[in-house]
Amino acid sequence: MHYFELRNLQHFILYLLPAVLGIIVLAVALSGTYFRSKNSDKRMQDVHTTYIDGIEEREAPFPLVLILILAGTLLWMFLYIIYYGVLEVKL
Repeated sequence: MHYFELRNLQHFILYLLPAVLGIIVLAVALSGTYFRSKNSDKRMQDVHTTYIDGIEEREAPFPLVLILILAGTLLWMFLYIIYYGVLEVKL
């Protein structure tokens, strides 16, 4: 319990706001940015398989944001191994 009640609300907003903004930015980024190729538009339109209840499967291109997230994770992992294992840096 804080001395001032407003401080609880401020902390709640400061925790919640970055999470909500992060989800919105990720959703917008995943919505349509991908590497374009000759048949990208065709792959986005053609239905590969149709399941029960009208669920359709397409062979859509891999989103650019996920490629960058995976590349950043692999780069961080490699640098962490180098700094921590080889150079014996205490983190």
